[in-house]
Amino acid sequence: MPIKVQGDLPAKEILERENIFVMDENRAMHQDIRPIQILIVNLMPLKEETELQLLRSLSNTPLQIDVTFLTMNSHESKNTSTSHLNKFYLHFQDVKENKYDGMIVTGAPVENMEFEEVDYWKEITEIMDWSETHVTSTIFLCWAAQASLYHFYGLKKRQLPQKMFGLFWHRVLNRKIPLVRGFDDVFLAPHSRHTEVSIDDIRATKEITILAESDEAGFFLGMADGGRKIFIMGHPEYDRVTLDGEYKRDLGKGMDIQMPKMNGYEATKAIRNLPGTRGKIPILAMTANAFDEDRKKALAAGMNGHIAKPFKVETMLEELELALL
Repeated sequence: MPIKVQGDLPAKEILERENIFVMDENRAMHQDIRPIQILIVNLMPLKEETELQLLRSLSNTPLQIDVTFLTMNSHESKNTSTSHLNKFYLHFQDVKENKYDGMIVTGAPVENMEFEEVDYWKEITEIMDWSETHVTSTIFLCWAAQASLYHFYGLKKRQLPQKMFGLFWHRVLNRKIPLVRGFDDVFLAPHSRHTEVSIDDIRATKEITILAESDEAGFFLGMADGGRKIFIMGHPEYDRVTLDGEYKRDLGKGMDIQMPKMNGYEATKAIRNLPGTRGKIPILAMTANAFDEDRKKALAAGMNGHIAKPFKVETMLEELELALL
């Protein structure tokens, strides 16, 4: 069954090219079907990208879905045009008298701030409280999961030593819960965050049932109130190129993104132990760690050179030339 959206939403054309049945409001008026009403609170900066990801995921259902997008009235978006927001988004005061079958609250790039420092914190907590009486079931994604665990249960987030970034293996803990019946016992899911809520703190909260976890990434999926609140610490909505785009964006900002499981030094040592020419491939360190001891550490690990970010192309070419000698 189709997803109902406004006829000129940019994501509609892309979904149709992917052979996903999307219905505009004119055609939906002639359908004698009560659609599932879903409210999406989109806190992500690249809203059009997130719209597409979520609508693509929602298309995997036999039900007809009527989607409403909500943006924060107390926050000025810098990455999405005002015309797009005015045309396709509503504010909380526009929907607070309505009731919805489901709500999705996305992540947001504000995790390094204290919750109370976020400019829309008062508004988002008002929406959380409102959802308890106006929404049948709410999914909180990534930062929204951390925010809701803090708001409803007082669970504090903590800073990670490095960004949790990449695909990680998870395991299902309770197969009898309907929410995870379609999951494999062990599955991959993406994470992209700088903070977490301790899984031990979540386990100690009797109102929450943990449904999936990871030895490396920690808590992934849980629920409370019989499924009325669903917490997902990762980004299951991400498509196959989203992490790649985030990685390149972070590199462009000069951020030092650590590889999951094995860092660059460990990877270099492993490569150098490979037999034959495979173990002799030139390797350069490209890092924000710019001190002399960092360069020595890279060379000691078996790398051929060290480039500190930000760097000039000429510097990179010089290091490459030396590495190939």
